[in-house]
Amino acid sequence: MRIIGRCLSVVVFVSCLSLPMPGSFWAVSAAPTQDRDRDREHDRDKSHRYRDREHKDYHYWNDQEQCAYRHWLEERRETYRDFAKLERKRQQEYWKWRHDHPNESWKRR
Repeated sequence: MRIIGRCLSVVVFVSCLSLPMPGSFWAVSAAPTQDRDRDREHDRDKSHRYRDREHKDYHYWNDQEQCAYRHWLEERRETYRDFAKLERKRQQEYWKWRHDHPNESWKRR
């Protein structure tokens, strides 16, 4: 009978440990905010942010920017080179062109 009592007390003790703690309520209620922040970080990981010094703004390098960059290269009949490896002067030339050309003017239809 003692063995059954001990086993039962161990089962009750382990069950109590597996119950959520009152402090974990706050972690659960903060989950939507944490998910939103995690999504933002994930989006940032997929793109790189560049500062346009002349126009004093930032640009995220994403698929759309990549398409515009390729169009810019085609207009100049240049071979592709990774934007991050361009000299700062060339990058600024691109950002100037980018500000002068709204999205619809370079998209292929």
